Amino acid sequence: MAQQIKQPTTIQPAQSRQQVAHRTREGSPWTGLWAVVAKDMADHLTSARMRILEFLILLTAGGTVIAAMQNIRSTVAQDRFVFLRLFTTAQEPLPAFVGFLGFLVPLIAIALAFDAVNGEFNQRTMSRVLAQPIYRDALLLGKFLAGLFTLALVLTAIWLLIMGMGILGLGVPPTGEEVARSLLFLVVTIFYGGIWLALALVFSTVFRQPATAALASIAVWLFFTIFWGIIARLLAQAIRPIEVGTVQEVISQTTLLQILNRISPNTLYVEATVGLLLPATRSFGLVLPSQLQGAILGAPLPLGESVALIWPHLTGLVAVTILLFALAYVLFQRQEIRA
Repeated sequence: MAQQIKQPTTIQPAQSRQQVAHRTREGSPWTGLWAVVAKDMADHLTSARMRILEFLILLTAGGTVIAAMQNIRSTVAQDRFVFLRLFTTAQEPLPAFVGFLGFLVPLIAIALAFDAVNGEFNQRTMSRVLAQPIYRDALLLGKFLAGLFTLALVLTAIWLLIMGMGILGLGVPPTGEEVARSLLFLVVTIFYGGIWLALALVFSTVFRQPATAALASIAVWLFFTIFWGIIARLLAQAIRPIEVGTVQEVISQTTLLQILNRISPNTLYVEATVGLLLPATRSFGLVLPSQLQGAILGAPLPLGESVALIWPHLTGLVAVTILLFALAYVLFQRQEIRA
């Protein structure tokens, strides 16, 4: 009787390599990060839509600053922070420059990221990019950093333009505190744009059509800009109604309304801007007479106290940006990518 000899099973080398590749990753997950940043920044800065947005910002910045200089030239000797008024002074029919920024920065940020991920899918280049030594971690973070750096570059150029126009138009140099306050305002504006950049990145990951992602991002921006203030007031009146009209009821409703309003990034940005560019601002919301005891009304706060006043707002802007990017990261990691 013939003995059956069991032959040992062999694993094909190609199959084993594929299995190992699925289990482990070689090298750093951030390999290729700066290559993605450089490539996407070059695409942003040379695109037609970016040039249109840059032209709009330059036009609005020049118009508002020239109008502001005409309004404040007579108060140079009396105003200690005359350069800060270049950002906050409005002259009909133009609003202040910070008003334009609150409207244009979200649009620029959304325009930079609404097709960051789904654009790669639609062009069928996602699998080719990930076939290179570039992991998903580096790809998504690189696209976010490219948009953030592009936004920071544009806003810094506008800031330098305003400071230069102010020196030439007013004939006086800015003080060190004015430069520090305006630089902090620039940082706050960049992180404010980072929220809408991360939001557009989330929708670019969720939706495969760039038009859908852009409309969803703009819808969220319009909701917080126009409707959230109305909803917050109605919620505050429903949760903390004023029945008798006592001081405690008014304070309770006002405090709740302030908390609800600060859910909106627009409110955080506006309050942080007011605290930095208007140094006489001591608090936000309802101020009791007991809180003003010993304070010199109209006297500007030192820079350190103004920073402490707006620190929760800056922390909130940074935290929301990180949370939205984390959401986009989780969604992108769960997506299936086919060749």
